[in-house]
Amino acid sequence: MKRVLLECRDLVFRGKLQEVLWSGGAEPTRDEPCDLAVLELGKADVPDRIRDLVQRGIPVLAFGSHVNAPELRAARELGARAVPNSEVEGALRALL
Repeated sequence: MKRVLLECRDLVFRGKLQEVLWSGGAEPTRDEPCDLAVLELGKADVPDRIRDLVQRGIPVLAFGSHVNAPELRAARELGARAVPNSEVEGALRALL
């Protein structure tokens, strides 16, 4: 079973993402080790987290507001797959 690090501040949205993980046979976790990381953009430490995870070979799915294109672009430049909130559930299903 894939362990997926899930960092999301919104509890309702977190619940939706957990359902996607469970239905895909993955185990959501709040800490490492993990096989995949799903990180909500917006916190100051997220770019460093993305960089660290990618350097260790852990795929990262980053998500955030569609109006914050620079933050999404920066996450992509660090090696994450970055999508707006409206696309994160589909992107997560595709990665499982």
